[in-house]
Amino acid sequence: MLEVKNAKMMYGDLVAVHDLSFTIKPGDIFGLLGTNGAGKTTTFRMIMGLLDPSVGSVTYNGEKVGYHTVNEIGYMIEERSLLTKITVKELMLFFGRLKDMEPKTILQRLDYWLERFGITEYRDKKIKELSKGNQQKIQFISAIINNPRLLVLDEPFSGLDPINMKMFVDVIYDFQKQGAMVVFSSHQLDHVESFCEEVIVLEKGRAVIEGRLDKVKKDFKKQTIHIIGDVDLDRLASIEGVYHVEKNAKEVIVKIENEAVAKDVFDYVKACDNITKFDVEQASLSEIFIAKVGRSHEEV
Repeated sequence: MLEVKNAKMMYGDLVAVHDLSFTIKPGDIFGLLGTNGAGKTTTFRMIMGLLDPSVGSVTYNGEKVGYHTVNEIGYMIEERSLLTKITVKELMLFFGRLKDMEPKTILQRLDYWLERFGITEYRDKKIKELSKGNQQKIQFISAIINNPRLLVLDEPFSGLDPINMKMFVDVIYDFQKQGAMVVFSSHQLDHVESFCEEVIVLEKGRAVIEGRLDKVKKDFKKQTIHIIGDVDLDRLASIEGVYHVEKNAKEVIVKIENEAVAKDVFDYVKACDNITKFDVEQASLSEIFIAKVGRSHEEV
């Protein structure tokens, strides 16, 4: 279990992270999100044991992260940092030895991951000869070569096409099934929403959104209704609790303050003609993010 408890990180007079607390259990996929400069990188460094919090604590299975736990941790940083003048094989032997792995085991696992990612022909190629996408695969392999129990991924999907992104997601799911803890950051909130159970959103070092994603959505209350049919936009907008109505090429989109308003909208729509769609959905993580983070900007 990873536990961050009342962690505060200061750089001189600057408070980078304020009183941050969360717990990640084996098998959890946890999203650490926020705008640039929100405190994500500092939090990752505290999780990795690279920084000690000025106040509070960060523990992995009840102990402070240190050299005795590093073999169980994998980390993929946002800034791609590969040794480009050596081969993939040499690079992986280097990273594996840092995790106290035997060369035979390193090469066996390397061959497995190269096969899985469809890049076996690059085993003896220098890193600089690979495309950016394939370099990203190699960096991902370097983070998982030791079968980590805690996998920290900072913007792992950046620049990936949908096919390669699915490969990464499938691997993350595999580690989850094995009981690993996965912590990751991404600006692509739709991907976070698709497979993250818990999130924390930081803004200026403070948690502005936190908890299980389903509860975060429920607590936000606002919902969206999608309608296809002959409806009067002005009539929809006049319903109490409706705060936005728009029509695009496919459908009418109605934003409502809470789920109770959906019944009033439905009471009107059911009397209209040619209704082929009436779907009510919770707000997306992106909408909640914009609402919460935008509000924090306005309060400054």
